[in-house]
Amino acid sequence: MKMSKNVLQFATHNPDLFAMFADYWNHYNAINSDKKIEYLKFNKDGKPITFEEKEEQLNAAIVKEVLRRANVPYAAEGSIAELFTHPLVRHETFAVVGALIDMVLPLSIIESIGLYSEVRQVGFGDSQSFDVEPRDLFVVSKAGQSQRHAEFHRQFKGQVTITTEFREISVSVSLYRVLAGMDSLANLVSKAILSMERQISIDAYNAFATACAALDSTATTGLLVAGYSQAGLTRLCQQVTAWNNGAKAVIAGTQLALQNVLPSDANYRYDLSHPYVTLGYLPQVFGYDILMLPQVANLTTPFGVNVIADDRLFVVSPSSQKIIKVVLEGQTLSFADQTSDSANLAQGSTLLKSWGVGVATNSVAGLMTL
Repeated sequence: MKMSKNVLQFATHNPDLFAMFADYWNHYNAINSDKKIEYLKFNKDGKPITFEEKEEQLNAAIVKEVLRRANVPYAAEGSIAELFTHPLVRHETFAVVGALIDMVLPLSIIESIGLYSEVRQVGFGDSQSFDVEPRDLFVVSKAGQSQRHAEFHRQFKGQVTITTEFREISVSVSLYRVLAGMDSLANLVSKAILSMERQISIDAYNAFATACAALDSTATTGLLVAGYSQAGLTRLCQQVTAWNNGAKAVIAGTQLALQNVLPSDANYRYDLSHPYVTLGYLPQVFGYDILMLPQVANLTTPFGVNVIADDRLFVVSPSSQKIIKVVLEGQTLSFADQTSDSANLAQGSTLLKSWGVGVATNSVAGLMTL
């Protein structure tokens, strides 16, 4: 996905800062998740560089960029007491934070829900409409030698508009500590991205699961099948592939759900090096690939029911039109309190991001409940 215009314009004067944050974000993800992500292990001088060193350098680069945009002389950096009360410094601090979020957030979302979701960015005040083309093909009719036309057919596109709405994240930040290098602004940006990515992923999954739960459950013809069986899952994959005009289906679910996908023959054998043991599920079965959906914790019920159901197997065709559409509207906005509004001189800051999620597709998907 291309960067949005506001990020490209914002980065014009300091592309190195955005390159530093991109590498920092990759390193942050590599440490805090099981994602296999490449990041720089050596600095420009060829010496090894640690994550802590990157964070320190990035924070210094962010502060320097904030002062440049606030038009504060570089020589005045030493006067922290003067700088953290400067209204433009406060404004530009969160403007830079918003730009860094907008640079990474779309790609981060695609990594999480790209299997069944399409992500688009629009400007403020814009609505995003998606064309839904007919999946049907033209009827081929037999014709006599004296027949000019068969029955006429014409196809029309449908259209679905996704509306967006604002979401907010409110945090308390000590600008004094940030400018003095005691608090990490880079870490705050990373947590804000993870928080937004998590909520967008939940919104998209809930829309996807709701759409699949409404499928027809008629025996032998329905795309909603209750109870696992090898024959039932194979039929479901075959139907989804056929009705998506040959776009190969894949089986998706959480690791706990995918552990149930096994051949019906009870005489199978596997050793300790088998993928079922090392991965926890079969990477391919019955001629179809299997993809694991990373589980998302439900923070409202600690250690209880997770967001993604562990008793669902989803069958989708990733190469066909995505089922869920995610629309990100405009850039991340922010506003902060005055320096002296809080008794401890910390600034209450709110980050605002507008997005919308909906179903708009001509693709067919299937669901098997375990």
